[in-house]
Formats: sequence, structure tokens, C-alpha cells
Amino acid sequence: MEVSVKVRRGASALAIVGIVVPPVSKLWYNQERRIFRLSTREEMLQIDIISVQPRMFAGFLTESMVARAVRKGACTVNLVDLRDFAHDKHRKVDDKPYGGGPGMLMMCGPWFEAVENCLAKAAADSASRVIMTSPAGRRFDQRAAEELAQESHLVFMCGHYEGFDARIQTLATDAFSLGDFVLTGGELAAAAMTDAVVRLLPGVLGGGPAATADESFGRSGLLEPPQYTHPPEFRGMRVPDVLLSGDHAKIEAWRLAEARRLTAERRPDLQGGGVGK
Repeated sequence: MEVSVKVRRGASALAIVGIVVPPVSKLWYNQERRIFRLSTREEMLQIDIISVQPRMFAGFLTESMVARAVRKGACTVNLVDLRDFAHDKHRKVDDKPYGGGPGMLMMCGPWFEAVENCLAKAAADSASRVIMTSPAGRRFDQRAAEELAQESHLVFMCGHYEGFDARIQTLATDAFSLGDFVLTGGELAAAAMTDAVVRLLPGVLGGGPAATADESFGRSGLLEPPQYTHPPEFRGMRVPDVLLSGDHAKIEAWRLAEARRLTAERRPDLQGGGVGK
């Protein structure tokens, strides 16, 4: 169950005071859409991944945290072979671009049929997000993962070849990019986004909410501090004494200082809490 509240530019969370909503586990603010979203996360997340190379996901879906999430009933993952929606004996899903140019473009017909098939099979009350992998998309980050983890149905469209016929973009509610580089296909990007989303679902990671509370790119906008385990000394490299002291206040202060130091050294662009906005 979800409630969406439109917020005027510049409005704060106080704008929703007085609205009666069901008990919620999370309150998310989508800055791009300027809406607050409240979710009880009672339903199982359904994920459909459409690809011309679905076998690329075999190990990812059987050996990873995603497999654990499926076993726990937190989500389902359905692989869709785009070629099943081709209508010729060669199962063709691409063709030469009008106007000339290198490579082949993915054709409209198979994509429209594949996405519409996924949407038709979704639960009647599910609000689907159809996600296109594209170097021209919004940069995928932890805030995007948190946002998608509150949805009930995600459809990932894995691009390939020279890209999509531009008309296929009308199917997508979102376009995401992992960064300023180009891959041969969208499969790796879809796998990365799926992993980032699924690990946030309740009960997937051991330790509950605390397991992700202080991660890199968390709400603090800082990188994660260094961590150590046994032995206390290895090849002359010692675990910092403060971590062995048992003084939890000092340990937390050290971790915060180290997180700030690492962020300043390695990701100064994150300073000021920009990642947590």
C-alpha cells in the first residue's frame, strides 16, 4: 500500500501533517518528482528483466544475494528473452538505422510486445516502473536504489547493439545509467541495479536495518570507514588500538573521523551531504 503526496516547490515534510496514512515503515522523498512516498512494503517485489542474452544472468540469480532474496520470498525475478517476441524464423530484433550510420538498432515491435506482456502479468494493483538502461539516463545512485526498493514491480529493459529505436523510449518510466562509460549491453547495468535494490528489501541482509545504516553513500553522505577483523596484527599491520579498546563512544568518534577523512581524500564531491539529499 502506498500514499503519494504532491509537494509544492520549497515545501517541507510538514506539508503532509494532518493527512491520515496507514502505518508505514519508510518515508521517501523523490526530489525529481517532488512527492513524498510512504510504503508498508507488504507486497513482494516483482522484477522482470528483458534481454537478448538472458543466460548472462544465470550465475547472478543462483549464487548471489538476489538468490537469497528469492528464497526468502522478498522478491521474484523473471527473465524474458526478447527474441521470443520476434515474428520471423531468425528471431530478428534489430535492423539498420534510417539515415545510415554504424551498427544496428533494436526494433520497436519486439520491445513493445515484451514490455506490454510483462505489464499485463503484473498484479492488478501494482504500479510498475519500466526502466531503460541508457548512457543518456539519470545517474543511478543509492537514492535511486532506495526509491526503487519501495516499488512493487520493476521492468528492466536491457539495451544492446547500437541502441534503441527512439520510439521505444515511450515505454520507459525511467532511464538510468551507471556512469559515463559505455557497455556492450544493458545486462550488467540491470544486474547491478537489481542487486542494489534487492539488498535493501526487509529481511534480505542479516542484521536488519543496521546492516545498511552506515554504508558508503548512506544518508550521512560519507564513505564507510575502514573495518578490521582477526587477527589483531598481520605482517606488521595492526588494528587501530581504539577498535580493541571496548570504548564504544571512542570507537564511534574514530569511525566518523575516518569516514570524513576518506571522503575528503577520495570523494570530495560527496562533501556537504550531497549524496544524501
